[in-house]
Amino acid sequence: MARQRFTAEQIIGKLREVEVFVAKGGSVADASRQIGVAEQTLYRWRKEYGGMRIDQARRLKELEAENVRLKKLVADLSLDKMILVEASKVVF
Repeated sequence: MARQRFTAEQIIGKLREVEVFVAKGGSVADASRQIGVAEQTLYRWRKEYGGMRIDQARRLKELEAENVRLKKLVADLSLDKMILVEASKVVF
C-alpha cells in the first residue's frame, strides 16, 4: 500500500480534529484511528506542527525550501573557491 502524504494544511486540520476528539473524552489511540494515521505519526505531527496556524505552516515550508536552496548555493561557491585556490597554486 502506498504512503499518503498530507499537506501542512491537512495535518493541522487533522490535529485539530484530534484535539476536539480528545477534549470530548476520547483517547489518543482512538483519535489516531479515526483520522487514519498511526499514533506515532500523530505524535510526530504534534511535535512539528503543534500550535501552528495554517499560514505559519506555509511560511515554515517556504523557509525550509529557501534554506535548502541557500545551502546548495554555499556548497557550489565553496567548491568554486577550492578550485580557484588549487588553480592558483599550480600557476605560481
